[in-house]
Amino acid sequence: MMLDALFRPFSIGRLTLPNRIVMAPMTRNFSPDGVPGDDVAAYYRRRAERGVGLIVTEGTVIDHPASTDSLRVPRFFGDAALAGWGRVAATVHAAGGRIMPQIWHVGMRRAPGTGPHPEALSVGPSGINASGEQVSPPLSTGEIATIVDAYGRAAGDAQRLGFDGVEIHGAHGYLIDQFFWSFTNHRTDAYGGDLVTRTKFGADVVRACHRAVSRDFPVVFRFSQWKGNHYDAKLVTTPDELARFLGPLVDAGVDVFHCSTRRFWEPEFAGSNLTLAGWTKTLTGKPSIAVGSVGLDGDFISWFGGATATKRGIDDLLARLDAGEFDLVAIGRALIADPGWAVKIREGRGDQVATFTRDLLKTLE
Repeated sequence: MMLDALFRPFSIGRLTLPNRIVMAPMTRNFSPDGVPGDDVAAYYRRRAERGVGLIVTEGTVIDHPASTDSLRVPRFFGDAALAGWGRVAATVHAAGGRIMPQIWHVGMRRAPGTGPHPEALSVGPSGINASGEQVSPPLSTGEIATIVDAYGRAAGDAQRLGFDGVEIHGAHGYLIDQFFWSFTNHRTDAYGGDLVTRTKFGADVVRACHRAVSRDFPVVFRFSQWKGNHYDAKLVTTPDELARFLGPLVDAGVDVFHCSTRRFWEPEFAGSNLTLAGWTKTLTGKPSIAVGSVGLDGDFISWFGGATATKRGIDDLLARLDAGEFDLVAIGRALIADPGWAVKIREGRGDQVATFTRDLLKTLE
């Protein structure tokens, strides 16, 4: 009966989801010149019509010259790209789905000289990359304000295009997370310093998004402890530190926290079985999304290193969801491999849910 927990409706402000299944954002590089085409709309439609409660799109970059290192990652600005995203939203809605774009800036993870504007410098709070190298000047406060405004415009465009909310990518060592992390943020002004003051940029982004949309338009915020190439990194090491870190983001207006971990089931702090999503909900009172190798026994980083990911039962997931530890569950690789994952789980056909490694090449569309 715990399976029912996965298929109960859930409301976020004005938005009601038919179930607790979220499609996690996953970069695809299938948008030439940054413009999503009909194939992108069809890709998301297939998941919507097969029972996914909420789709969070792949990361879409904001309007800044250094926001991406790719010519095939979709933009969330410019007439052609926004028209494409409008068609994606309409297609998903026609299939009965709900969808939010994830808005993104890669910051210092962009290699210099790459992307649609190779002449632009990569940007970060202190101009320091994940290897600790100083490769560009620290961002000026004027440029910070320009980037914050770009996030706000993207959120406003998301509502104008008919999306159901917006997710801000503040995780995985990208720009917002570079402000959070002391390793990449050496600033001594209002955007640097201790754990709390390093949240100012992220909180400013949240406020800019809320200013650009109606009061009941949901703003989701994704964060993580780990960083790209620094998988053991920690922003916080205790529940008290997590509460202090999340507080300014709550005050700025985050409606839902998307808590990115490599393995959703792992306890976050010693002495408690609570996961990162569980602690986040407990400390903030805000809904939380759990994510990290759901339905698989190997985390995605190991898979990229050549390890095999095989099926893992979801009984622990269902028990935690039923107990209210978190509210929503984001599915990544399993939904790439099988657009019908939600239907098969609901119908008790778990034995038909394919492993990612076996079916990826024939189902990645």
